[in-house]
Amino acid sequence: MSGPCDPYDPYDSYGAAPAGADAVLAGLDPEQRAVATALTGPVCVLAGAGTGKTRAITHRIAYGVRSGVYQPQQVLAVTFTARAAGEMRGRLRQLGADGVQARTFHSAALRQLQYFWPRAVGGEVPRLLERKVQLVAEAAARTGLRVQRTELRDLTGEIEWCKVTQIVPDDYPAAVAKTGREAPRDPAEIARVYATYEQTKRDRGVIDFEDVLLLTAAILEDRPEIAERVRAQYRHFTVDEYQDVSPLQQRLLDQWTAGGASLCVVGDASQTIYSFTGATPEYLLHFRTRHPDATVVKLVRDYRSSPQVVHLANGLLAQARGQAAQHRLELVSQREAGPEPEYTEYPDEPTEAESTAHRIRKLLDGGVRASEIAVLFRTNGQSEVYEQALSDLGLPYQLKGAERFFERPEVREAGVLLKGAARAASDPLTADEPDLAGQVRAVLATRGFTATPPAGSGAVRERWESLAALVRLAEEFEAGRRRAGESTDLAAYVAELDARAAAQHAPAVEGVTLASLHAAKGLEWDAVFLVGLSEGTLPIIYAKTDEQIEEERRLLYVGVTRARQHLSLSWALSRSPGGRASRRPTRFLDGLRPGSGTARAGSRGGRGGVEHGESRASRRAPRGPVTCRVCGRTLTEAVERKLRRCEGCPSSMDEALYERLRAWRAAQAKKQGAPAYVVFTDATLMAIAEDVPADERELSRISGVGAMKLDKYGAAVLSLCAGEELVDVVADEAADGLVGEPTEPA
Repeated sequence: MSGPCDPYDPYDSYGAAPAGADAVLAGLDPEQRAVATALTGPVCVLAGAGTGKTRAITHRIAYGVRSGVYQPQQVLAVTFTARAAGEMRGRLRQLGADGVQARTFHSAALRQLQYFWPRAVGGEVPRLLERKVQLVAEAAARTGLRVQRTELRDLTGEIEWCKVTQIVPDDYPAAVAKTGREAPRDPAEIARVYATYEQTKRDRGVIDFEDVLLLTAAILEDRPEIAERVRAQYRHFTVDEYQDVSPLQQRLLDQWTAGGASLCVVGDASQTIYSFTGATPEYLLHFRTRHPDATVVKLVRDYRSSPQVVHLANGLLAQARGQAAQHRLELVSQREAGPEPEYTEYPDEPTEAESTAHRIRKLLDGGVRASEIAVLFRTNGQSEVYEQALSDLGLPYQLKGAERFFERPEVREAGVLLKGAARAASDPLTADEPDLAGQVRAVLATRGFTATPPAGSGAVRERWESLAALVRLAEEFEAGRRRAGESTDLAAYVAELDARAAAQHAPAVEGVTLASLHAAKGLEWDAVFLVGLSEGTLPIIYAKTDEQIEEERRLLYVGVTRARQHLSLSWALSRSPGGRASRRPTRFLDGLRPGSGTARAGSRGGRGGVEHGESRASRRAPRGPVTCRVCGRTLTEAVERKLRRCEGCPSSMDEALYERLRAWRAAQAKKQGAPAYVVFTDATLMAIAEDVPADERELSRISGVGAMKLDKYGAAVLSLCAGEELVDVVADEAADGLVGEPTEPA
């Protein structure tokens, strides 16, 4: 169903604003209107997935401003991502509520910290540490700990969790024991690293993102005159995604609202999926307890997903347990009927990936845009096989969580060129182009952009897709301004690009999205493929407690509710072709998928049948030709294809790195009591030494480095590639007198 109430019609941020306050309410459903007109007192909006929560709260703010109840400069809306804040600002601007501040918690706090620091403390605010991993590594070294690259990420996560839950280093071991949290290593060691990290920051005169919140809250608590100035400035607060607030963020929010400011929160406890970072739904669930006079509005009309998708989502939550489950919302789809969810069981992961790619190609052939298709998985390590499968079919894709759109080299270069053309009084490139999109195409053509995409996939296709997104944005921008009766030019478009870059509000890139379930939160697609839905992956194997299991269920719920029409759920019985079929589908689909027992009362899961995919051996996807990167000849030999060059073409191999890799491999093989080639073949080590990878993604692209070996050996290989010495491996080798390795099989 589409219509005036449908918040998922394409959002037009360039149209004319409503004529008056009453016009702001036009098109809202009864519950959304109830939110928009509840302008005073505490307000709690319980909003299910796809029910138009952003629409409701932005119209509430706009109605308050347009009716004169709110002064725009006294309103602060906070959310969790720059993208969400940018979208909110765009909607408010389109609704005629200019001047309202929409920021992330960190952005709002940093702005206040920078303004009040000279008065409260004196001098300039300490430099903000953009990434803390390097400092954590230094702190670990100073405490005498030797940690690998993957462990650094875990240590950093533990420090962040401590800070947002307001746990000091000395209390960390007790907190781990009390909460049942699974620490990545000895809690006493982590506590020492945490303490050393904090001391190192003080010595360097730097602060991290968590310090921004801590220091701002502390200044407001300790300096009443500063707190009064902030509370006089902002009288109306709106908090989006309230189920994700941490104790530290709530502490700051309490300071902001302590002077009697009105507060509106919106969230959904069933979408709490960030507990491991310190987020908690407790504040949402107990909002009525803290504010007995609060107005509570429930949004359950789902405008995003078909009835079939909504039935499955409701069925998942009907089986949930725990406090969050007691507050679940049963959604009611407002869309027309769509296809039933599809359930497919595959013999192995490669077959699952290849079959998914073929299904995607069928959707594309049927008219579904690539940017409206997503493949979602539990962990980032699962992406490799899907990247390969899509590449084999020449299908474009984008990896969510990779390089940001506006930070891509081709986008930065395009921005410089467009700014230059906009400044020129009469640019010959654009003089003959009658419309804005034509002018943008003409400028980008100087760097090889063409109207038709290049064949295949890979870096060249990704570059073209980025530039094509800028052209499509120009078309949308000009059309929106024309509908609003406003003229436009290249300078106005460049200003729009700058505003979007500041908010990280990227245009859609025409490619299939590959993303983890966590990264998919807040997004939606016409077609969603949920893959790898087997026990041990979802729920993840380290989810032990009842609450951890329930969070995994909520993660699947988030994945299901990303789909508008087409939804596919699949799992594989083994990791590799020919492997033992020991896996079973996730318990969360019991009673919902056909053949898995009777659904619990009240649940209405999808009624599609379970398909059984063919084995990989019986239907292997054709792979494209591999050419020599030196001379361009098509390669046929296995070793040459792995190295991506002819045997006779010159090698760029780092000989020293290759020898270090061989020594490390020998030590690993001896520990395992296995031949060296079981770890990595010579050809794979040569490929690594020729295309020295800088990160896991680059390493995973090397033939012979699959997901299992990446998990097991990736950190050590990357350390060696970075020039780091693995002392324990070298010592083992010297002690054991390893001088040779078994010959590899032919």
